Amino acid sequence: MQAGRSGFHGQLYEGHLNSIFSARSFFQVGAVKPARENDYGFNAGFALTKRTRFFVDASQQKIRGSVNGNVLVPKPDERTPLEFDPATQLPTDPATRALVAKFLAAYPTELPNRTDINVRALNTNAPQSINNNQANLRLDRTLTAKDSLALQYQFTSQNVDAFQFVAGQNPNTDTKSHTARIGWTRSWNAKTISNALLSYERVSSLLEPEKNAVGPFIQTAGLTFLGPDGTIPIDRVQNQIRSAVQFNRTEGKHNLTAGVTLLRRQVNSSETDVHRGFFSFNNDFGNDSITNLRLGKPSQHIRSIGNIYRHFRQWEGQLYAGDKWQLSPRLNLQIGLRWQPVTKPIEADGLNVIPYDSDLNNFAPTVGFAYRMPGKAGIVRGAYGTHFGEIFFVSYQQIRFSPPLNNKVVVVAPKSLLNPFQGEIGKPTVYALDPELATPYSHQYNFSWEPEWNKTVRLQVGYVGSRSKKLLVLWYLNRAHPVTGVDTVTRTIPQRRPNQDIADYRLTVNGSQGYFDAARLSLAIQNWHGLTVDASYWFSKAIDLGASYTNTANENDSRKSRSQSEYETQRDMKGVSDFDQTHAFLLRTSYAIRAPKWNRWGSALAGGWTVSAIALVKTGIPFNISTGSDGPGFGNVDGNGGDRPILLDASILGRTIANPDTSRQLLPKSAFRFIKPEEIVSLNERGSLGRNVFRKGPIRNVNAQLSRTWAFKHDLRMTFRAESNNLFNTPQFGFPNAAIGSPTVGRITSTIADSRDMQLALKFEF
Repeated sequence: MQAGRSGFHGQLYEGHLNSIFSARSFFQVGAVKPARENDYGFNAGFALTKRTRFFVDASQQKIRGSVNGNVLVPKPDERTPLEFDPATQLPTDPATRALVAKFLAAYPTELPNRTDINVRALNTNAPQSINNNQANLRLDRTLTAKDSLALQYQFTSQNVDAFQFVAGQNPNTDTKSHTARIGWTRSWNAKTISNALLSYERVSSLLEPEKNAVGPFIQTAGLTFLGPDGTIPIDRVQNQIRSAVQFNRTEGKHNLTAGVTLLRRQVNSSETDVHRGFFSFNNDFGNDSITNLRLGKPSQHIRSIGNIYRHFRQWEGQLYAGDKWQLSPRLNLQIGLRWQPVTKPIEADGLNVIPYDSDLNNFAPTVGFAYRMPGKAGIVRGAYGTHFGEIFFVSYQQIRFSPPLNNKVVVVAPKSLLNPFQGEIGKPTVYALDPELATPYSHQYNFSWEPEWNKTVRLQVGYVGSRSKKLLVLWYLNRAHPVTGVDTVTRTIPQRRPNQDIADYRLTVNGSQGYFDAARLSLAIQNWHGLTVDASYWFSKAIDLGASYTNTANENDSRKSRSQSEYETQRDMKGVSDFDQTHAFLLRTSYAIRAPKWNRWGSALAGGWTVSAIALVKTGIPFNISTGSDGPGFGNVDGNGGDRPILLDASILGRTIANPDTSRQLLPKSAFRFIKPEEIVSLNERGSLGRNVFRKGPIRNVNAQLSRTWAFKHDLRMTFRAESNNLFNTPQFGFPNAAIGSPTVGRITSTIADSRDMQLALKFEF
């Protein structure tokens, strides 16, 4: 913002994206559907009095239009319930057929139109509406020559009417955030400054099923699920009250810092774990999964019943001190120590008791240095620090889903779709927290060398590494194991569990470790004849024991880190991390077009424009091959998914599956086979294929921008900007179908990035 003569300054801006400038996505059938995005707002600042200034800004973003994507829908001959079971030739129940008809009707009436990639693949469009709002108010007041006060309030909201390729696929969301802060800065003297902060933040989130959702969560192998998933609805309010004081003092060659922070967390929420109910239809009972759906014969039913509203509370603190010390004109040293105590969460109404203790020994030292070598040899830098994470709210809150106040009941092979508990005694699932659970932490370190050979060109060579400990993971225990004299099939799972009074015993533990190492080479060119370049190349490796540093041990995270056997957790899951990318190259460049001095009109038209681009190239991330079930016709015989197959052709290991035209040849189904029930004991209940031994296609993307600013009288400026995402419309392909139980294993049917689009923006500054 530019200050005007009146003391009033500000900006007005508008950005517009329209589908008329967009390209079709790779798998899209038909023309691009109409869509638009408007992003507009303003900010302003002015003096209320000689000592008081007021700032305000607000913006809105409105996104309207269609989302394009692929779903798997029933074929024309699979869209009605079956009247007879082909395996038994017995008639089906009319009431069951009516409910199955409701499930089938949730799929779009359009027939598959991408049978080249899957006989059930439909490329379709669905409308979506997103509203984003933001407003910010700030008041700065100079109290005395030494004291100043800042008051701030910020509001953001998002409302999403989600796209639905199939009825109820995605929840509608409504999120609101309020933040209020008061800050006080005092200059005690020329050497000492203090800052005090008190803030309150409230975030409310409401996720609800779309009105056409069928009710329960329906998962059928070979078809897109009917949702939303079992965690919906969610009604959550999070409050954070933070107070902090920090002192900074400059004393000779020392820059000293010390401070304390206290944080109170409050989470009031109603959260579900399949309280709407869940049915899975698999290759089971001698039928394929879609036949079982049409018969109304689920392999499993899960439903939770009970009180799920909780009030969790927790205290966190930080006490820290540090020093930036200039030991000599060539050497700077930075040292610090941080203590981060965390109390164990409590449930305010005493409905749940957290079994682990407060974590009060989280001491995190840091040390770093910078040394300027003689001559043009350059600068070397190095640093080490211990950094603590957290036991996430979504991790420990799962305890609410356990008996006695809540029962998540599992019924295997229910006899009735209408009344799955008829004649069955469902077994509850237990969620537990390790009494020794502690905060995850990471040792992080880096080293770099930056020679000083040229003032315009800067080169830097570096290394970054970390070793992360006590990472969260959820162990799926009490699985069904082979028992002499009992058939190893789905229906006998309850009989083969060690503890037959419950189903799964899901235990959150500090069960993983993470390792990361990366070499980095950076090159920067600063304004060389109008050209600026910033390029970086990374060569890295990330390994973990099933869960990375951000794993929450909840829902999808817990399933991704689930081992094949409960007796072989860490050894079975050791492999490259889900985010591992061996090579990464990032180029950011801009060029200021110089106006031709010999032509006045040429100078007016061409001068002042800036062309910039960002190019990103990365190795694809790894993925797993799964069985989808332990084998066709007899289902998941231990009661848990995530199994990997037997590898028959080791020559395919390490392949990158990047192109839809070649993906099935590179990942042939013939290279794997299922574990047979009679082999489970001899193979220690595990497939021989390792974790994350294949990779999806790489990322290659270029974004570009053209902009110019015009200056007018009275400090008025106007900026025009045109920008394109994915300028060359390069498809970024998604994962192939990685379940060998599927007839289309190896097929790539989706992309992970949008097709090319163009956005125009205009901004006024005054």
